[in-house]
Amino acid sequence: MHTLWLTGGDWFAVLRIGLGLWWLESWRHKDKKAWFERGSGIAWAADIAERHRWSLVRNGFSAVVAPRPKTIAYVVAYAELALGLGLTFGLLTPIALVGGLLLNLIYFVLMIHDWAEQGQNSMMALISLVGLFAMCWQHWSLDAAFGLF
Repeated sequence: MHTLWLTGGDWFAVLRIGLGLWWLESWRHKDKKAWFERGSGIAWAADIAERHRWSLVRNGFSAVVAPRPKTIAYVVAYAELALGLGLTFGLLTPIALVGGLLLNLIYFVLMIHDWAEQGQNSMMALISLVGLFAMCWQHWSLDAAFGLF
């Protein structure tokens, strides 16, 4: 493989780090007070799920998220933080890539009507998939430094 400036593995590390920074930005820009105290994020998602065209999404949201909105708000927000840190620093990278892929797929399905969100979720999911199959934890990562995976 011929590349400019960096090796192929280094470029995959750059892609991984970029994805991690994207997740960290998702964490950073959240209004935590609104999310955790007023439940704004889950309320917004509940409104979308309630009007969703697929009954599986409506029923799944009602069964899993609606009974525990505060807990799910913390899970979602801190999952984004954990994904961002794991991918940026390359720690437990395959787990973070699979977790991010799943979270993006959940967001994608929930937001199936919002085309603005679909671009972000589909691109993040694609980067996760490419990073996973390229084993992007082999360069510039704590996983490589510790001999993990």
